Amino acid sequence: MNDASARLIIAPISPAAPGPLYRQIVTGIKREISEGRLAPGQALPSFRVLAEDLLVSLITVKRAYEELERDGIIYRKQGIGTFVSEEGAARSQAAKQKEAERLLRQGIGEAAEAGMNPREILNLTRRLIKDRGDRAT
Repeated sequence: MNDASARLIIAPISPAAPGPLYRQIVTGIKREISEGRLAPGQALPSFRVLAEDLLVSLITVKRAYEELERDGIIYRKQGIGTFVSEEGAARSQAAKQKEAERLLRQGIGEAAEAGMNPREILNLTRRLIKDRGDRAT
């Protein structure tokens, strides 16, 4: 993957969005990997190219790449570049599933605090899943 095509790998990030900018980059790259748009062995843009494209500092991109590398999702080859690891997709999916579980637990807690009983929460969840399925087809 050359740097020109690599510029489209993640959605725009924003200081107004929840979470630090480096975390938004981590999440975006994990999404691209787990959804198969970035394959094992595929090159990622350089720190400089991604920083310029996302209008963030090199330090922000470096921090995101370091976290992804620590998690075994990407790897760097000195002087050559940064690449998606062979285990990148599985590790990204596992991280996204863990985050989904955390968010669902949080949502269930919010619903219970709002006075919803388990049956109402389950019905709401089923409706939301059905709504999402209708949009995906």
